Amino acid sequence: MPQNAQAKPTACLALADGTVFFGKGFGATGQTTAELCFNTAMTGYQEIMTDPSYAGQIVTFTFPHIGNTGTTPEDDETAEPFAAGMVVKWDPTEPSSWRSTEDLQNWLRRTGRIAIGGLDTRRLTRAIRHQGAPHVALAHDPDGNFDIAALVSAARAFNGLVGLDLAREVTCAQSYRWDEMRWAWPQGYQRQTAPVHKVVAIDYGAKRNILRCLASSGCDVTVLPATATADDVLALSPDGLFLSNGPGDPEATGAYAVPMIQGVMERAAMPIFGICLGHQMLALSLGARTIKMNHGHHGANHPVKDLETGKVEITSMNHGFTVDSQTLPEGVKETHVSLFDGSNCGIRMTDRPVFSVQYHPEASPGPQDSYYLFERFAAAMADQKVS
Repeated sequence: MPQNAQAKPTACLALADGTVFFGKGFGATGQTTAELCFNTAMTGYQEIMTDPSYAGQIVTFTFPHIGNTGTTPEDDETAEPFAAGMVVKWDPTEPSSWRSTEDLQNWLRRTGRIAIGGLDTRRLTRAIRHQGAPHVALAHDPDGNFDIAALVSAARAFNGLVGLDLAREVTCAQSYRWDEMRWAWPQGYQRQTAPVHKVVAIDYGAKRNILRCLASSGCDVTVLPATATADDVLALSPDGLFLSNGPGDPEATGAYAVPMIQGVMERAAMPIFGICLGHQMLALSLGARTIKMNHGHHGANHPVKDLETGKVEITSMNHGFTVDSQTLPEGVKETHVSLFDGSNCGIRMTDRPVFSVQYHPEASPGPQDSYYLFERFAAAMADQKVS
């Protein structure tokens, strides 16, 4: 083969508008369709791939060095990846971390996720920003045989995330207790042995590190499925209710989540804390609306301003829908906004200890500027007991 000859592509990414990208496939073989988004985080690719909020999406990583820390079961946010696939600029590098137990390629292959490397991710990211998150088909064939017309048709046939209730698909099958706390050097993950607050966490696609943060804040956590009712929650006599992150269209999930939240608020005055989809569920239950974003917010470097203190936090985000702040009713205050586009990032009730944020204060991956929100939730439960 001549030295300047190009190797035959083994993966293909086809967009619904007919644009096609060829590259080198790794991970599992086969074909998948999804919405394409991009994530700007410089680390945490394993946490991102195992975040249930990415169900129905393929992630383009703008940072080129993917694979350099390998993988470890300790960094899984759930038992398996939920992101449909991965797009990167360069071939994954060899692991260079004492914590790594398996390289990224084998991990993707074992977990059944398709990936493509060698793409111009800057061009792809610009296209997503300008045109919105496209519907795509991703295929990996070691022999490089692709039916381009069929792939484009498959991308066009994908229905998208609007109107899709994915929380029901990623939630736990039954309730369970959680007592594992945040990772700390040198012990690693420890157990909460002296909790002071009893919390019910609704699993719309909960990440393990969120539950760890609750446990580290002194909470005895019982996790319930997304379809739990107000009766299910109140039967446990909790001190507080937590609403987790998750994927899909919030209005679709709200069909059953909103009545539960409203039922709890009507019958109990307990503190409520929501994150991401949980934030959107709370907003819907209070009478606001949600809207689909052009390309969403996905990354670990998003600046958010606390309107009540003036403080700016660098946060981790992953959402394609947002609360329309113009629809917030009387008695509900906007507390945080994105400094990228001014979109809503937090709300609270003015007369009750009920609040939520759009971003991810558990920092997995991401900065830890917002961990205080878990402590605020714990303090609200302590105050409620005193009053």
